[in-house]
Order: sequence, then C-alpha cells, then structure tokens
Amino acid sequence: MFRNQFQSGFLSILYSIGSKPLHLWEEKVRNGHIKRIRDDDIQSLVLEIVGANVSTTYITCPAEPKRTLGIKLPFLAMVIKHLDKYFAFEVLVLDDQKVRRRFRASNYQKTTKVTPFMCIMPMRLDDGWNQIQFNLSDFTRRAYGTNYTETLRVQIHANCRIRRVYFSDRLYSEDELPAEFKLFRPAGGKVA
Repeated sequence: MFRNQFQSGFLSILYSIGSKPLHLWEEKVRNGHIKRIRDDDIQSLVLEIVGANVSTTYITCPAEPKRTLGIKLPFLAMVIKHLDKYFAFEVLVLDDQKVRRRFRASNYQKTTKVTPFMCIMPMRLDDGWNQIQFNLSDFTRRAYGTNYTETLRVQIHANCRIRRVYFSDRLYSEDELPAEFKLFRPAGGKVA
C-alpha cells in the first residue's frame, strides 16, 4: 500500500480531523459503535471505538484483506484516550526470515506470552490521553531474535478514542513533533 513511497520522518495512517479518517480502514462493529465525536478534554474531533467486547468491535488497516501496508518505519505511535475499559491493539509485521509475527498489547493482559507467531503483552494506560510508542524493531528482535522488515497490518480494538495513528523513523520528543501530531495544553492545564 505504502511500499513505493519514500519512507522517512512521519507517515500517518489515521487522523481524526481529516475529511475521511477511516478511508484506509475496515470497520467491524458488534454491540458497539465507531463514530467521530467531539472530545471535551481536547475540544476536537476524535474517533471513538466502543464495544461490549474488545474483540468484536475494531478497525483494521488496510481495509482490503489481501493487501498489506508495506510500511518500513519501525516506530508505531498512537494518540489514544483511555476510557477506563478493556482495550487492545494488534500489529502484524514481517521479519527478515519472511515470517509474519503478530504483536498484541492490551490493558487486560497481566504477563507477556510469546508463541512462534504471536507475542501478547500487557500495557498500562494512564487516565485520559496517552501517547503509545511501540518500537517494532526492538520488539521483533527481543521476542523472536529476528529483524523487523515491515508492518503489514494494524488493528485497533474497542474501547478508546483515537486522535492519530502514525509511523516514524525514530522516537521524537514532544518538541520535535509537528504541530498537528501534538495535543496542546492551554494555560489552564487542560488539553486543547
């Protein structure tokens, strides 16, 4: 999908403010909803994914099952609001052995479990907005002893609000991020 593009810096795959934030994504909803709402904390449009069960309401990129993202940037970042419910996301990568490895992070998993094709990890989220940064190269090397080649697919499950999902070539400090990738805090202390 992004295979032929020069990849450095930032590559966004979801931005809640855009005219069609889910144009690259497939939506699955059962006993929940996926909709754009205005978040009071940041006074901005965000994508809300809510479901009675984490595994039955989610979005997947790319939307077409036979296509892959082909993103070679090793850092996945998500600006996510914790809704005090169970939440998970999955990333499918290809390593240098041509093996597809899936990483699943959730706030209901208590321990890390590594199987030949899947690594399940616990994740702690703070109240409110969180910036999740996931070093796919490091996780692939530590879990499987192989090298990360590219990201094939991303899946974000209920229950969260999403501002942005992007890849980058390295970790960037808050000061280095472009303005549209930040959550601003006004003088009163709230996120704007």
